[in-house]
Amino acid sequence: MRVKSFRVRNFRRLRNVVIDLDADTTVFVGANNSGKTSAAQVFRLFLGSEKGRFQLYDFTADCWAEFDAFDPSVDDPDVRLPRIELDIWLDLTGDEVNLHRVVDFLPDLDWESGLVGVRLSYQPKNAKSLIENFVECHDRALATDPPDGSVYAPWPQALTEYLTRELQREYQITYAVLDASRCDEHGEPLNGYVPDVFGGNESGLGAKLDALICVDFLDAQRHLVDGESRGRSENLSRKLSGFYARHLEQHEHDLKAAAAIADSESRLNTHYEKAFEPTLDKLADLGYPGFVHPRLVVKAALNPHTILSSGARVHYALPAAGDGPAGTPERTLPDQYNGLGFKNLIFMVVEVLDFHHRWIDAEGERPPIHLVFIEEPEAHLHAQLQQVFIRKIREILPAVDPAFTTQMVVTTHSAHIIYEKSFEPIRYFKRTGVDGNLHHTDVKDLMTFQGTTSDATRHFLRQYLRLTHCDLFFADAAILVEGNVERLVLPLIIQQSAPELQSSHLTILEVGGAFTHKFRELLDFLGLPTLLITDIDSVHGAGSGTSDQDPGEEADGRTACMTTVAGAVTSNETLATWIPALRSIDELLDLDDDKKCPPTTNGGRGHIRIAYETRQTVTWGGATEDRAGRTFEESFALQNLAWCQEPAQTDLRLRVAKAASMTLDDLHKKIHNRVRAFDKTDFALALITKNLDEWVGPQYIIDGLRWLRDRVVVDASDVVALPVLDPEVAE
Repeated sequence: MRVKSFRVRNFRRLRNVVIDLDADTTVFVGANNSGKTSAAQVFRLFLGSEKGRFQLYDFTADCWAEFDAFDPSVDDPDVRLPRIELDIWLDLTGDEVNLHRVVDFLPDLDWESGLVGVRLSYQPKNAKSLIENFVECHDRALATDPPDGSVYAPWPQALTEYLTRELQREYQITYAVLDASRCDEHGEPLNGYVPDVFGGNESGLGAKLDALICVDFLDAQRHLVDGESRGRSENLSRKLSGFYARHLEQHEHDLKAAAAIADSESRLNTHYEKAFEPTLDKLADLGYPGFVHPRLVVKAALNPHTILSSGARVHYALPAAGDGPAGTPERTLPDQYNGLGFKNLIFMVVEVLDFHHRWIDAEGERPPIHLVFIEEPEAHLHAQLQQVFIRKIREILPAVDPAFTTQMVVTTHSAHIIYEKSFEPIRYFKRTGVDGNLHHTDVKDLMTFQGTTSDATRHFLRQYLRLTHCDLFFADAAILVEGNVERLVLPLIIQQSAPELQSSHLTILEVGGAFTHKFRELLDFLGLPTLLITDIDSVHGAGSGTSDQDPGEEADGRTACMTTVAGAVTSNETLATWIPALRSIDELLDLDDDKKCPPTTNGGRGHIRIAYETRQTVTWGGATEDRAGRTFEESFALQNLAWCQEPAQTDLRLRVAKAASMTLDDLHKKIHNRVRAFDKTDFALALITKNLDEWVGPQYIIDGLRWLRDRVVVDASDVVALPVLDPEVAE
């Protein structure tokens, strides 16, 4: 038996999402504030240690408006009042051992689907009574006159304000059984099917569900207790130790007491060594201590000054400096002298093992499913440790009977962790929603992507993403660039033309013009706002001839040419086969900007825009013309033509001898040929040393960046106002 999937409705950012869980380990990824933690927290509030401790702010922002729009004189409270729902689907296919455990969750005696569903709903205990209570309090508030000159408004002025204080009294968790035969493949009820609600805790289903699923959480904020802790219990212990030191008999003057403590400490050390040996051996599977790190030792701490607070402390045994005299005691350091990374690793391993053993040793009949949520394991871990952790964490758990299952869910911002896994277990959380409402989340199952792409494409993407350790899955937006020059210079152009993007989380991928189109399926699947910056790469068309001014050939054998050559076409596969799917240079240059961001397959607003060289007005020697460069460097030279020809800019290598006596056409040809022959990285490095106020980026890049800015920068007017939290529940 395992958790196959779950659906969440109206919880924080999760308006209506369904998430499939891997049988082994599922990885939740996404940008900050995309709902990853919420997907774990909903289990804590329905099944974990904080069961039922919902607040109004746990409802999706849309629900706040629904609460306040409720009209007691017209609306049916049983229908209109929002509720938070969690549908859990268990897969029992081939598992006859645990069938007796789920009898109470079977919809009927004809059940044979292998799927068992239960709906947990946080809803009004009595919707009609809730509204009556609110109306009574609201009427009383309206009848109360505030003091003269005061803006104070008596509680409650709105239903949301009433529920900030009374939510847990008015709402409860209820349980219902779901019939898989009356739901679609994603567990969504069909044809108006509404499951029968069995009731709240009094129904007994809550306890029976707890007997099926054990849920544990390893939170992101982790702290090892050591001598520097400042918790309340530690302060009390220090005070008691100080009282002993000042007023009670000192151990130095009592040899029997000192001997008893020393003997006890020795016996405890032997006991701890044996007791912790299996756990410490598990750390070896994760590469600790290895050859260079101090070995972990657990020692008793029976110092009379701290005996009231001490049990066992973590110490670190130092490697021997050389052959010492026989009987030399081993030197150790207290816990706080080791680095945060290994302390965090040790803490997580011990905590997960503790979860596991508490589940194994549970009183009564052990729940067959153990669901463990691990949040941001990468904290304080360097890249290699992150990869080892996610690769080995399952292996350190002791084997259990096949009838029992441990499923792990890891939320992370680490590229090193997710690229240790294949695409199948990754669930991508994307901030989105109807009409671009950024207060919702969609969850993309990369197992679906795995099944719709070719093996070659998947292999390329996995290798590229792993080797570059890019953060594509954690960004607000992505920019794919042609080469090293654009990657180096782009941050400066952003600073110039779209500084608002500097506050967004962008990932810039250097993919090369020949490989940009390979990202098409992944970008379409993720729906991430993406700007593709590429070169128009003009070459002679069939039958257009060649020119002795154009050195070199493209990969297809066609000779490169200026964009002004009649009949020129592009050799760029991204432009020719993806966006905008045109070959002709003239058609590409004449294309309207709105055609550079095509709509999605379902007709929605497009999220991928192409940016390539466009015609810009250029003046030289008294002549003014509209011209387009073939590459970034050529376009930059045309955009900053007079500046590039100044003696001070010689290191850019775009300055042409005797340029002042040339026509615009001749100068353009010289620059075109120069660019094809010089070191582009040297050009970029020289450019970044220049005063940013003296030059401007190519217009086609500026236009693209401003499009991206309008997509990812949140307007203050779009921010949803939160209901005011009642002071009595602000804790």
